Amino acid sequence: MNLNMNVSTNTPQEQTQVFTNVNPLIKTDAASANHLLVANLRSISLEKLVRSKLEVLFEQQKEAQVELCGLYDVVMEQVEKALIEIALANYRGNQVKTANLLGINRNTLKKKIDNYKIRLRN
Repeated sequence: MNLNMNVSTNTPQEQTQVFTNVNPLIKTDAASANHLLVANLRSISLEKLVRSKLEVLFEQQKEAQVELCGLYDVVMEQVEKALIEIALANYRGNQVKTANLLGINRNTLKKKIDNYKIRLRN
């Protein structure tokens, strides 16, 4: 597996590339990985999927003998951004309903939309 890691990085943006290149579901090629993922989404909890992804990341980190920095921020950013994007799509961009669903203030949601540069449908 390609890690694209040869030096320790300190920023969440740099760590994002490392984190996104790890795929615990790859068996032979990307097509079979996507099929496996779709087949198991209904039966596997989000926690188990994240745990599996992180276990592979740590295994690859050891094999590559590099140090990961800022991993918490990378994981939280990727999960939170995806959650906000999907929730917004579900409510067709309605920020009040999305904020209510997420249990956060609408102003907080707006800040997160701006921080993650999430595009809203007009």
